Amino acid sequence: MLKAFLILLAGLSPAALAHAGPLACQGPGEATCMFEVIWEAAGILPPEKQARVQPVFLETVGRTGDAALLRSWQSRLGAPARHRTPQIDYAGQQAEAVVTESGWSGFEQRARAGAAPFNIGRPEIMAAGVRLATDAATQRRLIDAMFELAQTKVTRGGLGDDFEKRDFGHALAELSMQRCDLASFDRAVALTAAPDSLRYALWRARITGNAGQLAARIRSEADADDTRHVRNALEGYGPIAALGYCRR
Repeated sequence: MLKAFLILLAGLSPAALAHAGPLACQGPGEATCMFEVIWEAAGILPPEKQARVQPVFLETVGRTGDAALLRSWQSRLGAPARHRTPQIDYAGQQAEAVVTESGWSGFEQRARAGAAPFNIGRPEIMAAGVRLATDAATQRRLIDAMFELAQTKVTRGGLGDDFEKRDFGHALAELSMQRCDLASFDRAVALTAAPDSLRYALWRARITGNAGQLAARIRSEADADDTRHVRNALEGYGPIAALGYCRR
């Protein structure tokens, strides 16, 4: 193994090694390094696709709260400062309305039954309810209900019904990442459509620490034809940029 590694190094010129950049982003400059790596991955996209991810990239940089970093990227990309209109929190509004009308017991009953408004976007509205709840017991009860509803249901024909399973998995993974609950996160990610995705790896790193170790993966998986890789990297690193790491 060591011999192969030395042979590989011998075949790389100093210029190539310098261009490759650091294998990981570490220390106080992690965020600056990670955004460099993410934009490096975006750099192989055609110009029109780079233009599509640029606003999302700058918005994610802005989530760090580092005005100087944002200004430097705006200058570098030739992009003016943009004030994005805040998105309407539909799920939060629906959750709050149900709690006001029916209380927490009614919220859970209607959610389990799939009654309006839970007939559309039930995982997201239930997750919004967890965020809205102020006591740990209610939060835990709703999370347990979400995991229960995510399980495959057997239909009359004996077939498995996975409707909502992946959506519940994603909603629970995001919720667990925000709550710094590693056990629930791993359980939730197993329910998702792509448990090995970069986004979930970065979300998990918010709990465990050192997302900069994924810099090499961001580089190696860069896709010249599809913006999804860059978007996944931004969606994955965004919560770390905005919230920092969980306390360990």
